[in-house]
Amino acid sequence: MRGFVGDVGDLAKHALGKAGVRPREDLDEAVAHELADCLWSLCVLADAYGVDLEDAFERTMRSLTERLERAGDEQRATADGRGPSV
Repeated sequence: MRGFVGDVGDLAKHALGKAGVRPREDLDEAVAHELADCLWSLCVLADAYGVDLEDAFERTMRSLTERLERAGDEQRATADGRGPSV
């Protein structure tokens, strides 16, 4: 777990670089490396906790897609005057 937290921290530093706060010459390569490190750590954690990561990812993506589609439908209905404005 500490490895994952460290990898996410390193990725956050590079994200600041992408935002112009912490520039670095090899930033794209560094971001790619840290993303790969984070992915590896997630796979290790999933294995340790007995999580089928592929199944969990697919379920989460379905849920997010449905939520975004509902939000889009609600925005369209509000813009068309068919629903409550928020």
